[in-house]
This record gives sequence, structure tokens and C-alpha cells, in this order.
Amino acid sequence: MTKNTTTNPKFKKFARWFWIAIISGVAFVALLFLLAGIGTFGKLPTFEELENPENNLASEVISIDDKTLGKYAYENRTPVQYKDLPSNLVEALVATEDERFYNHSGMDAKGTLRAVLKMGKGGGASTITQQLAKMLFTRKASGNIFKRIIQKIKEIIIAVRLERNYSKHEIITMYLNKYDFLNQAIGIRSASRIYFGKEPKDLKIEESAMLIGMLKNSSYFNPLRREKLVKQRRNVVLKQMTRSKFLTEKWKDSLQQRELGLNVHRESHSDGLATYFREYLRDYMKSWIKDNPKPDGSEYDLYRDGLKIYVTIDSRMQKYAEEAVQEHMANLQRSFLKEHKTNKNAPFYFTKLTRRETQKEITKILNSAMHRSERWRKMKKVGKKEKEIIASFNEKVKMKIFSYKGDIDTIMTPKDSIRYYKHFLRAGFLSIEPQTGHIKAWVGGTDYKHFQYDAVKQQKRQVGSTFKPFVYATAINQLKKSPCDKYPNTLYTIPKEKYGMEDDWTPKNAGESYGGERTLRNALANSINVITARLIDEVGPINVANLAKRAGIESEIQANPSIALGALDLSLYEMVGAYTNLPNKGQRVEQNMLLRIEDKNGTVLQEFVPKTNEVLSEESAYVMLDLMKGVTKNGSGARLKSGWTANPDKIITGFPYLFTNPIAGKTGTTQNQSDGWFMGIVPNLVSGAWVGGEDRSTHFYGISKGQGASMALPIWALYMKKCYADKTLHISDKDFVKPANISIELDCDKATDEGQEGDKPIEDEDMPIEF
Repeated sequence: MTKNTTTNPKFKKFARWFWIAIISGVAFVALLFLLAGIGTFGKLPTFEELENPENNLASEVISIDDKTLGKYAYENRTPVQYKDLPSNLVEALVATEDERFYNHSGMDAKGTLRAVLKMGKGGGASTITQQLAKMLFTRKASGNIFKRIIQKIKEIIIAVRLERNYSKHEIITMYLNKYDFLNQAIGIRSASRIYFGKEPKDLKIEESAMLIGMLKNSSYFNPLRREKLVKQRRNVVLKQMTRSKFLTEKWKDSLQQRELGLNVHRESHSDGLATYFREYLRDYMKSWIKDNPKPDGSEYDLYRDGLKIYVTIDSRMQKYAEEAVQEHMANLQRSFLKEHKTNKNAPFYFTKLTRRETQKEITKILNSAMHRSERWRKMKKVGKKEKEIIASFNEKVKMKIFSYKGDIDTIMTPKDSIRYYKHFLRAGFLSIEPQTGHIKAWVGGTDYKHFQYDAVKQQKRQVGSTFKPFVYATAINQLKKSPCDKYPNTLYTIPKEKYGMEDDWTPKNAGESYGGERTLRNALANSINVITARLIDEVGPINVANLAKRAGIESEIQANPSIALGALDLSLYEMVGAYTNLPNKGQRVEQNMLLRIEDKNGTVLQEFVPKTNEVLSEESAYVMLDLMKGVTKNGSGARLKSGWTANPDKIITGFPYLFTNPIAGKTGTTQNQSDGWFMGIVPNLVSGAWVGGEDRSTHFYGISKGQGASMALPIWALYMKKCYADKTLHISDKDFVKPANISIELDCDKATDEGQEGDKPIEDEDMPIEF
């Protein structure tokens, strides 16, 4: 008879030790959990920390049409809510990372047991909540096995506590908002925008699957470096979704055949729309933060507190403006470089200097740029001597340089690169809605990464004949001058004693064409300098300066006659803003770039209402618009409407434009063609463009290419064509609204107004004589 094993002393001993080991193991694990729970192995997060886990939230710049223009961040993270997540994304996450997510309380006992028995070879056991706990409070896994076990225990404890404090939906949302998807894509919203150029709610199933596949290891499954591998990983996720009954086999097979379909939109500051505007806004926000503390008295952190900054920029109009600048400047640059191929001093012209004086001036320009460069600043900061710094500018190094066809990898000396960049013409463009003061588009240059000096607000340049409307407006507002009033087209001298000048002032017309009489309408349309000189003498320079100040010019204006021809430096921001009163019945609404600022919870911290003031009477404003329509009808801006014009080397990009609607405008060109301007007005939009070299000696040789009608006007024309093509913008193509009672005569006799000598459109722009 076989002996009963249960009475076998050896078996009893084995069983006793077996259960002792099991109970001891369980007790040991329980003790570890107990000790970890009371903080023996390090502090656990408090309830308050669980309620408010540390997050670096990017502050977001949001356009008036609800598009994200950019962010200010240490981590490019903008959180979304659960309702913004597509169901396919959540399904892919649960199917791949935690099948029993909805059935556990932070720890998956079945998965943990499987991982222990298979020594981790059967897959990990971390739940979504545990992975969130690790991201929030552990962050970096220890390489020491004992320490890693303690970390795991702490993660489980934190996960259970998170489950008590948050719903399943909130945990999924926190997890996807926190994960680093690489390539500056922190959080699901940034990842969706950077990899696919869309919001999370618009993700397709295969796109969601790719992003969830990256959760395994985003550094390894990097779609910008290992596209084939990432596709394989995406297909694994699709297979998991099928296993969890979220997809059919047929649907899965179809999706697995598709390419990744990446549509990469990088989100560094130098990428995206409105880079120059966002940089100006960044500086503004720094001041705003100092003046608007939190309720507890501390300052907001622009890079961590998740502020929402709602701005007046319209993303569609901004896009059209940037496209217009790029299209024209690439074409203009082609012609500019072509002209300077035969110029030994390229890109500079010094027509009145000797060869020796010219070389001295060029050396002065290059040395000045060298001293202002970032390389000089950094080397000086670390204590390098001037001799060493200068020597470094003559040593060849690898660098990327700008071109309109894309950056070029090359080797050159930093000094040569300075001269290389001097060859590029610069541009600025600004567009404002006059009735609200809202800035709709702001283009400070052609490429922020390479040209960071903002030509809208930061830069001030001589404005040329774009200042003449202030002279005419003063005469109309003060003296009730009519566009039909005639003045002699002859040289006019203002004696030096009259306004305390050093010399008598006798300005000349471009081309020195004189004789007969011209109406004010004709004189402004064709930028007749001698008649503008007569007008400013008649109304007084101080009154012109005062009107310009009321219109929004903030820079100092010397009240002398030469301002009539634009011999003063102003910003494009000031000039466009100062024109906005004209289509708004003489009422100026201050330029405004901000609508409101909210905190991360949506609480409005400030709403912005612009200031208003009267500049002109309604009648005077309308008369000025009527005058300025002549510029585009039969004056220096006539190429906006005509089907033919002189177009040397095809530099008038996009010509012919064939606008048929009323447009008030003014061109401007400064001495030696150093600056080209165009200001254009329709009833609900005022826009201005400036083009010129970084240095005033960088310019076209002749007036035909260098005038404002050739350098700047095409940007305005291209922009407006795009805006009119987009019917959702509702840009007016109607005439300006005429006041009920006009006392000033506008209907000049056609023979008187148009039959005079020199009344035809002219191609040569005005060149103000510097005072």
C-alpha cells in the first residue's frame, strides 16, 4: 500500500517552507508598499500635487480666425480636453497600451503577474495610469534594479491615487498631453500639428495609430528618421485595434497598405506665420507681465503658464501677405543681382565719391556690421581680444546661407557672409482694418531666421512722397482747398529766414519738368514737388506736423518745409496707422494687435479697446481719398489698373493687375532710390509696403527699377489680389462712402484737369532733396 504523501515528513517540511516563502514574499512586497507609501524611500506627491501636477504649458498666440500662429514655450505643449480627442486615437491607445484600462484602478494585477512569471519577456505590465505617474513624478528610470523596483512600487501607489482623483477620461487626456513625441512635439496637440498639420480631432485612424505607436519609444520610432520602422510599428497598433474589435480585418488590411502621409509643420519660432509679429508680441508680453501680476502677486511665466493670447492678425491675410512679399522680393532680387554683376563695388553705389573714398565707405559699412554681429558679441562676452575677434572673421567656416530657393550649405569667412547678406533687399508690409484699428497682417522681412531686423516697427526710414498727403490734408482741412484749385508748376523758393533754415530751400521736380499750371489732384497724382512746397509754405510746417501727430506719428517731426517731400525717418507701422483715419471719416482708431489675454483656465485677464481721436473732418477725409484715387487712376500708381506699363526686366511681379475698383494710394521714392514705398487704401483696409537695402547705399542705379511703383507697389497688388480672391474675407471693392453735404468742389472740368501739359501718367518718381 502506497504511503499518503500528506503524512510524509519530507513533504510536510517542503510545504511548510513553500508557504513560508510565499507568505514572506507577499509580506515583503506588502512591507515595501507600506514603506513606500509612508515615504521611507522618498517623498510621494501630496494630494495638492496630484490635483495640480507640474506642467510646462506653452503660451499660445491665437489669430482672430481661431488659428494658432505660434507659441512661447520651454516645452512646446498646449493641452487639449478629452472632447477634442478623436475616438480612434483613444481606441488605439487603449488597445495598444492597456487593454484592461477601464477595468482596473491603476494597477493591472493580471498583467503584473504575467510580467513577473515571464520575467518581463511577455510584455510590460505598466498601465496607462502608471505610465502617467512615471511621466509626472518619476520621469527618469533608474539603472539600479533595486531602485527601479522601488520606483515601480511608487508608480503603482501614485497610479492608484491618480485613479481616485481623476476620471478615466481625464487620465487619458493628461497622458496624451504630457507625452514627448519628439521634434518639439510635446503633447498630442503639438504632435498632430507638427507631423500632420492638423488638430487632434481631425486625425485619421492611420495617423492616430502612428502617434500611438510612438509611445513605445519616440526616439526610436521617429518618423522623420525611421519612416519604414515607424510604419511597421503603426501597423502593429492597427493589428491591436483589430484584436480589440475596434477595426475589422478587412479595414485593418486596407489601412496597413497606406503610407504615413506626413505633412510636417515645424513649430520653432523662426517657422510658421507672423514670425516678426510674434517676436514683437513677445517683447510686449514681457512688459505686460510686469504690469499685470497674478492674484498672489507673483508674475506670470510666458513660457510655462499656458496663457492664451488672442490677436487681431488674420491667418489667411497673414499668409497672403507673406506670399506676396516672397513672390515679389524673389523676382526683384533676381533683377537686383543681375544689375550688380557689373558693379565692382556691389552691392553699393557711391556715385559722387572717388575710388579711394568709395573703398573707405565700404570698409566702414562692413566693419560696423561686424561689430554689431552676434559672433562679435559672443566672443567679446567670453573675453576675447579685439584682434582675435577680427581674425576670426577672416577664417573660413561651414555655414548655411540664405537664398530664395532654400538655404545653401557652404564654406566662407564670416566677413564674406556679411557682404553676401548686404546684397539682399529688405521688405516690410503692414495691413490694418481702419474701422477697428485691427492689424490684419504684419511682415517684417523675407526670412526671420536670416533677417531678424523688423522692417515694420523696429526700423525707421525716409518716407519720401508718402508724407505729401499730410500736407494736402492740412490745406484741405484748414483752408478748404479743392482738388480743382490750380497752382503754377514752377520753381518755388522758401527763404531761409522764414523758418530758421540755414539756406534758402528750392526743391525740384523729378526730371526737372516745369511749366503751366496743375490742379492739386494732378499734382498729387504725379508727385509734383514744387506745388507741395507751395502748399506747406501756405499752411505752415508746424500745422502739417501737428496733423501728422494727431494721425498717429509718434516719432519727432522737425517742423521745417523739407518734411513736405518726406525728408524724415518714420516706421512703416506709423505710416500705415496714420493713413487709417482717411477711410474712417477722419477718425483715427489706434493700431491694435491684441483682443484679449486669458490664463490657462480660460479666465479673461484683460480685454483691449483701442483709443480713438479725430484727425480730420469727415469732409476733408473724403476729399483726400478722392484726391488719392487720382494716383492710381492716372498717376504714379496707375499700373494697378492699366494693362500696359514700362516693366524693365519684368520686375513688376504679377503685372498686369487690372484692378477695376476705386483705390486711393500714394507712391514714395527717396533720394538715390534708397527706399521705395506704396500705400494703398480701400474702404475697409489700409496697407503699406516698404522695400530697400539694409544700407542706403544699396539700391538700384536708376529710377525705373528703383521707384516705389516698381519696388513696393507690386507687394500691395499681389496681396490684394489674393485677398479679393478669398471671398470669406469680405474685403470691400466698393467706392468710399461720400458724405451727404460736400462744400468743397470735386468735379473739376475734364479739359482743365486732364488736358494740361505733363498730365499723363509718369514713370519717374519723385526724389526729395534732403534738407
